[in-house]
Amino acid sequence: MATVEEVKEALKGVIDPELFISIVELGLVYEVTVDEDGRVAVRYTLTSPGCPIGPLIQQQIQSAAGQLPGVTSVEAELTFDPPWNPQTMCSDDAKDRLGLW
Repeated sequence: MATVEEVKEALKGVIDPELFISIVELGLVYEVTVDEDGRVAVRYTLTSPGCPIGPLIQQQIQSAAGQLPGVTSVEAELTFDPPWNPQTMCSDDAKDRLGLW
């Protein structure tokens, strides 16, 4: 069965096509759960509510997590609460790449 850590690692392969940084490093993944039946739930956000790549990100989340052993389903829940803030949510590496220091 996949673990939360394995799902998060798989989600590092989901790259924001506009910023070329993983959604994990950008801090867009808010929560990951895996239940005993292999159901994965990913709560995530986008860089802005009007982000045109929302459907693509959702598909990539479902694909990346769904390929892990033992995963039976993937629910990707989009939220804008709290709003994404790159200053506080990005990894240090992502901040460097975005020039936020």
